[in-house]
This record gives sequence, structure tokens and C-alpha cells, in this order.
Amino acid sequence: MIRPIVKYGEALLHRRAEAVYNVTAEIAALARDMVETMYAAPGIGLAAPQVGVPIRLIVIDLSLGRDSSGLITLLNPEFVEREGMQLEEEGCLSVPGFNATVARPGRATIRGIDLEGHDRIYSGEGLLARAFQHELDHLDGRVFVDRLRGIKRDLIVRRIRKQIRTGQW
Repeated sequence: MIRPIVKYGEALLHRRAEAVYNVTAEIAALARDMVETMYAAPGIGLAAPQVGVPIRLIVIDLSLGRDSSGLITLLNPEFVEREGMQLEEEGCLSVPGFNATVARPGRATIRGIDLEGHDRIYSGEGLLARAFQHELDHLDGRVFVDRLRGIKRDLIVRRIRKQIRTGQW
């Protein structure tokens, strides 16, 4: 089932998500819905708060569904290691229509629990490292706009507020 995506400004998107202690049928169904929603958007990553569920669950697939082995689904992900830096343009399904250059690690390793309850570790560079940071930020109540400074951030926030006031958001 494709779920509606929560947009920037909604309170749920701006607070820390809760840890998951049991992998239930409901959690597995949510993960399937998140994957379907991510592919339909289309996007390469999605965090549970983006579909209105304040738990620590992410899905990432750089292949956009073309390679099933590329799908990462993790509960309670956390960083093991981050190093280097990359500056690339980034967007977000919760901030549609806006992009900005964001500093992210060049390489990252995360660990979490898969839907079978097994510990998993994933490492990535470039786009995958950026996706890890982007989705884990969502679990901590941050969006890419929060990582911007100065006039670029102010401009995006002002435009979003205007769209909210005019009913276009």
C-alpha cells in the first residue's frame, strides 16, 4: 500500500523516532508499504517518520527497484563509522520541489536489525553513504534543510511557509 508522505513542517517529521524492540507482522507490513511508497515517489530512501510512523525504520534502494539485492531494510540503524566528506545536491520526498548542496560523509558504515531479527552491517561510499546519513537524520527529527545555513536555508524555509499559507503545500 502506498502511504502519504509527511511534508516538512509537520511536527512528527521534526522529532526523534522511537526504537523498535520487537519485529512484528505490523512492522513487516509497514516496511513493505514503505518500499512501495519509496518506489512510487520515486526515491532511493525513506524513513518511517516520513510516512507518519515515529519509529526507527529505514528502507534504501539505490537501484529504484531494478535490483532486489540492493534493498536495505533496517530497524534501529546507527552509525558505526563515518569518514571523509562529499558535497552533493540533495532532495527529499518530504521537501518536494527543493534541492540544495549538503555536506555528508564520503564513506559510512551503519548497523541495525533486519526484519528477521538479525544484526546487519552495511558500508557504502558516495550516494549510499549520503543516503545513510539522510535517512538516519529523519530518525533523529532532521531534514536536509536543517543542515543548511544562511540565505539558502532561509530562502527554502520562506518559500515553504508561503506555500503552506497559500494551501499549495
